[in-house]
Order: sequence, then C-alpha cells, then structure tokens
Amino acid sequence: MITLFGRDREVAELEGLVDRIRERGDALVVRGVPGIGKSALLAVATERAEARDVMVSSASGVQSETHLPFAGLHQLLRPMLGAADQLPTPQREALLGAFGMAEVSHPEPFLVALAVLNLLGEAAAQQPLLIVVDDLQWLDRPTIEVLGFVARRVRSDPIVLLMAIRDGYPTTLDDSDVPELRLGGLDPAAAEALLDAQTDGLGVGMRWRVLSEAAGNPLALVELPLALDAGTVTAEAGLLPLTARLERAFAVRLAELPPHTSGLLLVAAANDGHDLADALAGGTMVTGAEMTAEALAPAVDAGLVELHEQALRFRHPLVRSAIYHKAGRTDRLAAHAALARVHGRDPDRRAWHRAAAIAHRDESVAAELEGVAARARQRGAIPVAVTALRRAAEVSEEPTAGAHRLLAAAELAFELGRGDQAAELLTLAEPSLVGELRRARAAWLSEVLEEGRNEGPARIRRLVTTAEAVEAAGDRELALNFVRAAAIRCWWTDPGWEQRRRVIALAERLAAGEDDPELLMTLATAGPAERGADVIERLTKVRGARPDGAMTRLLGVAASTVGAFDLVGDFMDASIADLRTQGRLGLLTQALSTQMWRQVFCGDWAGALLVAEEAERLARETAQPRWQAAALGVLALLAGLRGEEARGLALAAEGERALGTVAISSAVAILQHARGVIALCAGRYDEAFGHLWRLFEPGDAAHHQIWRQWVISELAEAAVAAGLQERARRAVAELEQVAARTRSPLLHLGLRHARALLADDADAEALFQTALSADLSSWPTARARLLLAHGMWLRRRRRIQEARVPLRAARDAFDVLGLLAWGEKARQELRAAGEASDLRVPPAAELLTSQELHIARLAASGLSNREIGQQLYLSHRTVSTHLYRAFPKLGITSRGQLRDALGDTSRD
Repeated sequence: MITLFGRDREVAELEGLVDRIRERGDALVVRGVPGIGKSALLAVATERAEARDVMVSSASGVQSETHLPFAGLHQLLRPMLGAADQLPTPQREALLGAFGMAEVSHPEPFLVALAVLNLLGEAAAQQPLLIVVDDLQWLDRPTIEVLGFVARRVRSDPIVLLMAIRDGYPTTLDDSDVPELRLGGLDPAAAEALLDAQTDGLGVGMRWRVLSEAAGNPLALVELPLALDAGTVTAEAGLLPLTARLERAFAVRLAELPPHTSGLLLVAAANDGHDLADALAGGTMVTGAEMTAEALAPAVDAGLVELHEQALRFRHPLVRSAIYHKAGRTDRLAAHAALARVHGRDPDRRAWHRAAAIAHRDESVAAELEGVAARARQRGAIPVAVTALRRAAEVSEEPTAGAHRLLAAAELAFELGRGDQAAELLTLAEPSLVGELRRARAAWLSEVLEEGRNEGPARIRRLVTTAEAVEAAGDRELALNFVRAAAIRCWWTDPGWEQRRRVIALAERLAAGEDDPELLMTLATAGPAERGADVIERLTKVRGARPDGAMTRLLGVAASTVGAFDLVGDFMDASIADLRTQGRLGLLTQALSTQMWRQVFCGDWAGALLVAEEAERLARETAQPRWQAAALGVLALLAGLRGEEARGLALAAEGERALGTVAISSAVAILQHARGVIALCAGRYDEAFGHLWRLFEPGDAAHHQIWRQWVISELAEAAVAAGLQERARRAVAELEQVAARTRSPLLHLGLRHARALLADDADAEALFQTALSADLSSWPTARARLLLAHGMWLRRRRRIQEARVPLRAARDAFDVLGLLAWGEKARQELRAAGEASDLRVPPAAELLTSQELHIARLAASGLSNREIGQQLYLSHRTVSTHLYRAFPKLGITSRGQLRDALGDTSRD
C-alpha cells in the first residue's frame, strides 16, 4: 500500500473520485512543479481502482514523443481497439484513420474525439474505468485535445479521467472548465517526516540545509541528501532553480556509470518511446559494442531507470532530461542518427530523428518532414503537421522552398484556430515568397487573421483588386476567397453602394451558376437591399436542393442576411444535420448561430435557448470568439424576455469580453439589440431607446445598415413610451426607402408594426388592422406583440371592452411562447382594463434543464439514444441519464409520451 506524507487531503479527493465512479464520472487535472508528487498521487488512485475492481488505462507523455500523431491516445486505447467495429461507421473510420490504420478523405478531429468518448463509454459499461495520464504536457497535441473533449463529457459515465501536468508547459486544457488540483510543497512537519524516513543520521546542519533547499518538494527531499552527501551540490548551485538542482543531482550519478551504459542511456533518452529493443539497437550503433539488457544493470542499481518486461522507463522525467542535456552536442547528434536507422521502417520517426541528427540544412530531410506533415494532416493531426512543416522550413536549402513550407504551416495553424501562431509563421514566410499566387495566398491569410480590424472601404478595395489579379493569374478558388472576404466586410460596415456593386459584379463573373450558394451569400451580404428580392426568389427556387452541409449553410446565411428568416430553416436544418454527422464543429457553430436567430425571430424561444447555449459552448471549444459573442447576445436577449434582467446584462457584458477588441459593427449591434430589449422589458424606455438608437447612428460602433431594420419595432415601442416619436419617425422614413427596394419579410413586418405605433389617432386603427391582417403564421412573436400594442392603444383611448380581446390573445400567446416579461405586461394592461388574469402555470417542459430539454426534443422526434449522442457529441449513456432525470419532471414513464408532454416545445 502506497503511503504519502502530508497528502491526506489530496489522497482523499482522488480516492473519493474512484469510490464514486459507479455513481458518476469525473475528470481532474493535477498540476504542480517537477517532483511535487503528481505521479505518486496518480499511483495512489490506480491502487485504489485496482482494489475496487475498476479497470485502469494509463499513458504517460515523453518529451521526445510530442510530434507523433495520436501516440498518447493509442497508448490509452490499445486494449479497447477491438471494440472499434461497434462504432458508427464515420466514427470508426475517423479513429482508425487517426492511428494510420485506415484511409480517410476528410479527417475531422471532433469525430475522432466522439469515437474515443463512445469507445471509452462502451468499455466502462462493462467495468468502471479509470484513465490515468501522467506528464500530459508531453503528449502530442491532438491527443490532449481529445482528452479535453472527453473530460467535459464523462459526468454520466462510470469513467474518471486523471491528468497530471507540469507547471510551465501551456496546454489546451489551461483555460478549460475541467476541475484542477494544484499541489504545493509539503508542510514543515510532513517534510521532516519524509526526510527522516529516507535518511539516517543526517547532521543538524545538513538536515536544515536539505529542508530549506527542498522547500517541501518530495523528490528534492529524497534526492538532495544524496547529492549533498557526495559534495556535488555546491553553494553556487543553491542559486539555481530547484528543477535544475535536481537534474544536476541525477546527472552526477552518470559519472559513476560505465561508458557503454552512459551511451545506451543517452540513446534511450533521445528515443521517442519506451521500447527496450529500440534502445539496445541504437546503443549498439553508438557504442560499437553489442548491447544487452545487462548493460543497464548499473543504471538500475543507481536508481536512474527501471525495466518492465520489454520497456525501459526512467525513474523520473528529470532523469531523462538530465542525461540528454549533460551529453555533448556531437553525442546527441550521433544518438539521433542511430535512432533514425533503428526506425527505418517508420517514416515519421525516421524523419524526426534525421532532423534532430543534423546541424546543417538538408533538402532531403526537409522533404521527409513534408511527408510527415502530409500524413499527419491525412490523420487529422493538424498540430503535428504545423510543427513538421516549420522544422522542414528550418532545414530547407532554398529560402523560397522554406518560405513555401512556412506559408503552408501558417495556413494549417489558422485552420486550427491558432491565429497567433499563424501570424508568426506568415511573418517568417513573407520576405522569401516568390510568385504572384503565393503572395496572394499570404495576402488571403493576412486578411482572415485580421478580420477583426475594420479599415472600411480601403480594405474592401484592396481585396477586390487582389481578387481581380488572382483571377487573371488563373486561380478562381483563391479569387473567390477574396470576393467572399470583401462581401463579409461589406456586411460588417457599409462602404457605400459603389464598392458593394463592384464586389457583386466580380462575384457574378466568378460564380459557377446563378444559384451557386457562394454567389447567393455574396449577393446577400454585399447587396441585401439592392439584390434582396433576387436572392429570395432564387432561394425559394432551390429550397428542395441539398448540397453538402457547408454549402447548404451558405444558403441559410443568405436567407437570414436578407431578413427571410422564414426560409432559413429549410436550409439550416439540413446543414446542421450534415455538419454534425461529419464532425465539423467549427462550421456547425456558425450554422447554429444562424439557426438561433431564425428561432428568435420566428418565435421558437425554447429552441433558440437550446441552440444558443450549444453555439456558445462550441464556440468556446473551437476558439471562435465572434460567434461566442453572438450566442451570448441571444442568451442575454432571451434572459431579458424572461424578466431576468441582471442575468441578461451579465451575459451581454460577457459577450463584450468575448469580442475583445474585434471591431465588427454587426457583432456590437447584436449586443446593443440585447441591451435594448432587456431595458424595454424592464420598463426603462429612455435607456432602451438609447441602446437601440446606436444601430441607427452613423459613426457609432453599433451602427449597422441591416441589423437596424430588424429592431425597428422595438425602437418604435421604446420611442412611444419615452416620448421620442419624432426621432423614431425619422428612422422609419429612412427604412421606408430601403423597403421599396427589398422584399425582406422581417423589415416589412417591423415597419408595419412601427407605422401603427407612431401614427396619429386618425390613421392608427387602419394601420393596426393592416399589420394584423398580414400573414403572420411564421411570426408568432411579432403577432403577439402587435396584439399587445393594439390592445394598449385601444385602452388608452378608453375603448376598454375592445381592448380586452387583443390583450387576452397577447397574454395567452406570450404564455405559450414562454416570454414572461411581455406576458406580465399584457396582464398589467388587462388589470388596467378591469380584467384579472390567472397566474401563468409553467408547462412541465420548463422544469427541464436546457440539456434535458434538448435531448427530450430529439427523443420525441424518434431518434435513439445513440443517434442523439452522435448529434450532440455525448455518449449514449449520458443521453440515457438525462432522459432518466427528465421523465419524472415531465410526469411520464415512457419515451412514447414525450411528444405530448413537451407540447409546443417539441418542435425543431
């Protein structure tokens, strides 16, 4: 039984996770400096698991192994890979492709992650599973990202995931919401007890020095007495960081080893694995003598390494680094050259060791590393591909070849969401780039890296000019990239019709056809008013078409941009389903962000909440702050409509923080829209008008030519209550000119509402009737708000009996929609009209958490738990757990009762 000094609290926490594993899963990151006891704590958890009949799967990172794609994941899953055949086909292919065991055409990292989650879940269903990962900071990045994905989703499975990370090594888990346990030094009493248990007869002075220099570090308390006793740690060494002193303490023991043992240890330290046979083969080449395991006996006796069957493991990672860094440069190069020959049949390992074995440029090595990058990309290990291309550039003989490789690395880094790394690589590449198209590729990458910089018309002119040059050079796809970028910038900030017309003309020249999704999106974003009617007509014509998920998304975006939210669902439902199946979470996040506004404007408020929460979560996970800010804006607006003012304002502030310094007016407009609605629902009409007016004020950061069209009814409502009708009438007059050129349903809907609110008494009645007689079947919220406004108008003119009819209808509609703030407003108006209302009885569905409701809706539509899990990137056991909790809240006992229990919230 393992006993740790001074770690009772930490041991209890880890053992508690293991003891509760059958009730719920969990994940924990254990952090601390080298030697602080992370590995010892993981060993305690492992011992506890074995005693509790919990299966254990473990892996440990090796510093020289970080460039091997999914190597750490393969360590963990090797015992379970036989069950991969049970996975859905896309997941199985993605996982086997990641391990180089199958060919995949378009690898998606999140499909690999979902496959791992399901594989672990199936294994845990047979026997609870403890996953132990030591030195996670040295695992390959694709593995770390998969583990982060799993860590956030194991709560409902009998799985505990423990990960130890050394301080000072950034990983993708640093800013995650995975719980952490930080290890500090032992308290003085525990430190003394550990020291006394390890040494015998230390003098008072020596004992004090060890305790002082160790600072509670358990490994130091064990190792420093040996080094001090041997006289190898000098007074000057005491000025070094503790890690360096420990490395020196281990390195001293090397001097006592036979030369052939030292040479063999250096090869093992340079190797990217634990295989004993590889180390012996490399050692034989380096020393010139036949190496056997017996050559390691002196190192085992010195406590530097341990032999486990056919594996050679260093006692601590500091031992490995001490051996490697103590060796001379020539010896290290020789060790890597030997290992390149040892790994001759593994092209990736051979290439890495060849690159580490040279001190000069070598084009053949650069070419091999380029091959490593291509294979890594094929397996979905983009971070490894970036590293390989960067190293290939460093050893390239020709500057132009190196620049080309750096540019390719920068493009992949951007694909990963690593804008800082992409910008650095691009800066290194640009001076040596040769050729118009390569320079254009660099310009395109620079554009997407700087999308948050708003330079107005000048930037758009440069983009169009570059697109025309690239078209002339024969690269249509790259030219289209520039055109799309110019169109999106037109959407963010209006550069004027002349610039937008030039963008549209070039897009039409490059388009594959008049119904090309990319063309329709460009027409919508660059000319939403001028070409809106054309876009709506073409979208209506292609409603039945089903291109792939990415292209269908563009059609949905085009519909939303011109205000045809009633058409958005036709495209987005199909796009979201495809993107989920393909595991393309980056594009899925963007599709959900369009879908949530369709649900907001078309009155599916329960659905909007679910989609916005998922979009916000995925935007964080895929590092897309602009889309995260948009989702937070919707969540803020929804909170205001439910009367949760404080929560709404907090969400809007969080959206601003997510946006940071990005100067995109459409993003700012969304947050101002949310703040305006929150103030409107709280009865602060002057404040509401101020927030919304910013969208109409040229020069304001929130000014947006299109988004202002969608808030005109709220602006008019605030203006009437605040006595600011004249300013609102000016805004309506401006939009009347726009409405004359476009069929945008949302704009015309809002204008009919605003006209009635702002009209003189003589005209208002007819305008209300006109607004209410329009086809509002796709716009239930707009209809309810019109009814409320009409009822309020009638009551204020003392037409009490007539007022009660629309007020009752508005109250009932708001109750069904779940819009509590407006529902309460309707009740107040009815009371003022002499009629009492019953309190709203929340439907059972409102008792569910968002996740439970999302899963229940999908189950009500007929999907199985496995199918729901694939859609939401959860294990099927997690889905089952949520349904188990939802059933009693809904008062039902079977899946077949879900649709009736959910009522209107069951629609997708």
